[in-house]
Amino acid sequence: MHGGRPEAHDFPAATAPRAGTVRDLDAAVATCRACPRLVAWREEAGRTKRRAFRDWDYWARPVPGFGPPDAPLAIIGLAPAAHGGNRTGRIFTGDPSGDALYRALYDIGLASRPTATHRDDGQELYGVRITVPVHCAPPANRPTTTERDTCRPWLARELELLRPTLRAMVVLGAFAWQALLPVLAGAGWRLPRPRPAFGHGAEALIVDPRDEREVCLIGGYHPSQRNMFTRTLTPAMLRDVLRRGAEVAGLPTGS
Repeated sequence: MHGGRPEAHDFPAATAPRAGTVRDLDAAVATCRACPRLVAWREEAGRTKRRAFRDWDYWARPVPGFGPPDAPLAIIGLAPAAHGGNRTGRIFTGDPSGDALYRALYDIGLASRPTATHRDDGQELYGVRITVPVHCAPPANRPTTTERDTCRPWLARELELLRPTLRAMVVLGAFAWQALLPVLAGAGWRLPRPRPAFGHGAEALIVDPRDEREVCLIGGYHPSQRNMFTRTLTPAMLRDVLRRGAEVAGLPTGS
């Protein structure tokens, strides 16, 4: 087995299960080089940079999740942006999608600041952990199915570590929804049949067979620049779906 080498295709599958804590997992994620196309893309973005960020030292590595390791609410996105999380080293940080998400979380009392600009900006999340099924920035924001599947063990282990406290998941976008369901099935959660379809505001209950505890999946449109510009998703819609997740998770929210 070659999984000890970060560039090996089975590095996530070999390494993720050995992570005993979320912090250990985050550290391991950031070393991964298992997908050659994604490694090349994220590092090229870090070299060429955008003019607005020419003075930045890009992170240009896989971007781990963000938030407390005992969160009752998880937010599942897609992947880092080439000049957002791939630049700043924190998920949904430094790009328009992150601007919308953190503003909404702040507005309902789940984030300490309305903006997220860099890893050391003092941003804190309250009872919320944000993660993604693909941890490297993909070209055109579209990872391949092979890249998604190679990265899957990281998400599986992260959700397993969150499992004792997890009560709800807000899933942003159809890609994340479709990536998440096999992870949950593989971890032994009982899913509804037929498998629930994605939609904004869609809800589905999954059951942990170990103690029959239910966790609620809540679909929400991704706060992409396109979705926000076309008003497919409005700030109020985003707040509402996050507030619903917080309500199910037992988190207090502001108005």
